[in-house]
Amino acid sequence: MRPRGDPAAAPHVSIILPVHNAERWLHECLRSVLQQDFAGPMELSVFNDASKDQSLRILEEWKAKLEGSGIPVVIGGHESPYPRGVGYSKNQAIAQSSGSYLCFLDSDDVMMPQRVRLQLDAATRHPTSVFTSHGPTVVMPTWFCSRAWFSHVGPFDEGGQGVPEDLLLFYNHLRKGGGVVRVDQSLVLYRYHPDAATHSVLETTIWTHRVRFLEERVLPRWAAFTIWNAGRQGRRLYRNLSAGARRKVVAFCDVDENKIRKGFYCYEDSEEAPKPRVPILHFRAARPPFVICVKLDLTRGEFEANLRSLHLQEGRDFLHFS
Repeated sequence: MRPRGDPAAAPHVSIILPVHNAERWLHECLRSVLQQDFAGPMELSVFNDASKDQSLRILEEWKAKLEGSGIPVVIGGHESPYPRGVGYSKNQAIAQSSGSYLCFLDSDDVMMPQRVRLQLDAATRHPTSVFTSHGPTVVMPTWFCSRAWFSHVGPFDEGGQGVPEDLLLFYNHLRKGGGVVRVDQSLVLYRYHPDAATHSVLETTIWTHRVRFLEERVLPRWAAFTIWNAGRQGRRLYRNLSAGARRKVVAFCDVDENKIRKGFYCYEDSEEAPKPRVPILHFRAARPPFVICVKLDLTRGEFEANLRSLHLQEGRDFLHFS
């Protein structure tokens, strides 16, 4: 651990930590804050959302350790019978913090020692972006952004359990013209377990928000498009589109000879007469732009190889949607 700057100086980075019944993970999480190699002024801002376990005791114990090492700790919270939710807790932790940059951390996750240093370096060069770590997806606990940009985009939705507050904030971020920059190193150990808050959000809720955002931000730019996958996910996307967006679907494409041999997909639940029939083509006969409903990790590289063979350019010719 590098020596820290003046602990009395205004914090440059605030680590934002919502906590609810996290005693199983807190020691390891807070130890990772202490072990950061960032040498500048940094604070930890915690909001305890009505924990009923030993979380608050652990937080007070670590407050002394962290402040003894030059990291001020702000602890807020409430003791209501029920938690207010992750969105509320994050907003409260941000409101009581004072750093110029916000580093988001979940109480069941662990930061690598270089996280704050590397993401701050990226953030100073890209002021309107959120910053993730190594990996294929934009996972909320890896976000790092300036307070000014969060104030421009936020706050988090405070609807409570079942609301994907991180996804909604990310969509607002994109609406405001924000970008995504990845520090291509492993910076956060993301713990996936049965008690994780993410399980309170229904898959159908996520799907609905994603389809609506697709229709808002992407499909208006396309006069027509192809859905890559004539199977369950591709047909589900087609059925969930608005009537206007469905009319832009000129074909499904696939590699399954049985689906291709059938020749078309008929949307039987449509109120149109006659029922829409969408052609099913082999992918080599289809034309971009594509909305791709394929789980890439299940194709053992075949899908990526097919894309390369078609010389498609990410962001211009296709959008991955599953």
